[in-house]
Amino acid sequence: MDDELRSLAQRLRGESGGSAAYERLLVTGDHEELASVLTERERPLWAREMAAFRLGRAGDRRAFESLVLLLNHRDPERCVSAAHALFELADPRTARAAAALATNELRVAYALVPVRLLIRLRAPESVPALITVLHRRLTPGDPYWRLALACVEGLGALGDGRADGVLTVARAHPRLVAAAEAALARLGAA
Repeated sequence: MDDELRSLAQRLRGESGGSAAYERLLVTGDHEELASVLTERERPLWAREMAAFRLGRAGDRRAFESLVLLLNHRDPERCVSAAHALFELADPRTARAAAALATNELRVAYALVPVRLLIRLRAPESVPALITVLHRRLTPGDPYWRLALACVEGLGALGDGRADGVLTVARAHPRLVAAAEAALARLGAA
């Protein structure tokens, strides 16, 4: 059991009360059984999360929709687990879905994990989405400076010259200045 599954298993064991159903979902190798959990009525969230995570990590695309819903959950731990599974799933729809979640202003409080997933994916959608999110965060008094910082760092890591303008503006923000200068230096070196 790797670290990602171990962390998920510990968290969901508590939610499930360590039930027999939990133990079964943790060890089964039957993808049909796991997929049925995603569509059956009245399954608890912990069961759906376990099934989606395990299917996604196995490359079974039936987990995609459930993982995207979990990526946008209010619980950061669920988001992080979903992001790991989505990355490993390697579904071509993932970057588009992560970009849509990251740029949705109605869900901005939950956008940090989708932003980090976009950085990790290095997909064509990544840079435009990060630029959009960062531009919105540069308004005076915006409370989501950690999200802005993630965008700045991500744009530096991605090294795309399209980010030059928004990174230059980000230098005027005290919490972003060091990261923005580092990102601009990386763009200059690219």
